Amino acid sequence: MSGSLFDQVALVTGASRGIGRTVACRLAQAGVHVAVNFVSNTAAAEETVRLITDAGGRAEPAQFDVADADAVTHAVSNLVERLGRCDILVNNAGIAVDGLVLRLKATDWDQVMAVNLRGTFNCTKAAARSMLRAHYGRIVNMASIIGSMGNAGQGPYAAAKAGIVGFTKSMARELASRNITVNAVAPGFIETEMTAGLPESTRAEYVKLIPVGRLGTADEVADAVAFLARPESGYITGQVIGVNGGLYM
Repeated sequence: MSGSLFDQVALVTGASRGIGRTVACRLAQAGVHVAVNFVSNTAAAEETVRLITDAGGRAEPAQFDVADADAVTHAVSNLVERLGRCDILVNNAGIAVDGLVLRLKATDWDQVMAVNLRGTFNCTKAAARSMLRAHYGRIVNMASIIGSMGNAGQGPYAAAKAGIVGFTKSMARELASRNITVNAVAPGFIETEMTAGLPESTRAEYVKLIPVGRLGTADEVADAVAFLARPESGYITGQVIGVNGGLYM
């Protein structure tokens, strides 16, 4: 895999921590120059960059809000001007504002949609311009099992992730003729900072639902992203790859 991705350029949004950080590190291991997007946590983004460069990879911080279309356009244009290309886009940035619908505010809904759904649109539109000129590109969007099974108290998040699936399939059709693939990875229950804080009884209930009998890892999600980012994956587009241990509901 390292040979096929070597010297490519990737933008990974929301890469300062969690799954985004692991994806950035995985791509860098394969020889990709990674732009590590973040909004405000400079220290965390610099830590991601350091992890990559200490391992012999190439990375740089890229601070912008994916919900801000002008900021996204400027950042992607700057990246392409300096490095000459943007081969891979991983739309990972996302937030959740949890709560029962009757207790949520309209601003909660808007905030989740702005980052998760509009952010994916903004970054795809900006990166696709460069990819269209190059007649090549790989776009991987981060969906979620919650987008298909739903979850009480996560209405906005589920709606946004379901929207990403529809957007992925539409963009795959729009861009296929230019050798640009658009796919989604839909993680199930993954070991992250959020799941680490769950009560042990809640974790146990989740594990009971998962056929393989455990939570997934960020590395397993990153491997799926890296697979879809390969040039050799050019006949896979418009797909949603579930990384969920067999959990389908």
